[in-house]
Amino acid sequence: MKNLFIISILLLLFSACTGDSKKETTEKEETKRDIPVPSFNQDKAYQFVVDQVEFGPRVPNTEPHRQTEEYLVNQLNEFGAKVTRQKFEAETYDGEIWNLTNIIGSILPEKKRRILLAAHWDTRKIADKDTERTNEPIDGANDGASGVAVVLEILRTIQQAEVKPEIGIDIIFFDGEDNGMPHNTGGDPDWWCLGSQYWSKNKHVSNYSAYYGILFDMVGGVNAQFYKEGFSMKYAPGIVNKVWNAAERTGYGNYFFSGEVDPITDDHYYVNEYGKIPMIDIIAHDPLSNHFFPDFHHTHDDNMDIISQETLKAVGQTALQVIYEEKGR
Repeated sequence: MKNLFIISILLLLFSACTGDSKKETTEKEETKRDIPVPSFNQDKAYQFVVDQVEFGPRVPNTEPHRQTEEYLVNQLNEFGAKVTRQKFEAETYDGEIWNLTNIIGSILPEKKRRILLAAHWDTRKIADKDTERTNEPIDGANDGASGVAVVLEILRTIQQAEVKPEIGIDIIFFDGEDNGMPHNTGGDPDWWCLGSQYWSKNKHVSNYSAYYGILFDMVGGVNAQFYKEGFSMKYAPGIVNKVWNAAERTGYGNYFFSGEVDPITDDHYYVNEYGKIPMIDIIAHDPLSNHFFPDFHHTHDDNMDIISQETLKAVGQTALQVIYEEKGR
């Protein structure tokens, strides 16, 4: 009888332990969702960069700028987005009046929980960090076109995917971002980012908001390094960590570094400060540079020669991973 009693106690303990183990396993399985994330096509993203650069420098009030606007609107329409053009005028630091357009698109309108993807589509009218042709506009293959290309390919991928994200996606291609005062003159940072300043104070939909936003700027350069930018960490550290952790899981941690770097007054600053939407900035940083950015920044070397399909893939695939991991509400 004594032996039977001991055996019964052991069986009960074993059963309890097994049950706890199954419960823990189930909870872990529920936490780790099996998500079919579609593949980001680096070749198509690269072609989107080529298409923009072939128009010429996209300086406001020029024909290449107008042609690029039509191209981007047509691409968004082709990918099933509802498109809005937000037209406005803005004065530049040197007294010009520019006719600007923020290009806005939305997909999956039935989804209540939404995130915002953004990039700027204009290019700089001077090459103020170059030693030659300093007064001529630059191609802006990386500074402008790469961010737009990544967003376009994300939308195209989602449109063709059998499984859609549980959240809705809004995009903004900001205009008038890249023509603040020359780098060696200092000056008010508010001369930059004219499109995001305007939109953040005059949203295309009254009371528009988003769960969070991601800004893509200079995301196609060869051997790019992305660090945790200061304003991103100030306003949305949780989103920064979400993106950087997704990069690690998808095998692109060699592009996304864990260190925090100085804040940069980019479009995301105004979306955070005026638009009240937590937005982070994925932007290239060169720790060996004297001015934060890679050496081709605001020079004529910012052309197709420095664009890397692998970098576009690393950023785009990471973003898709983040998008598909979000749960709807």
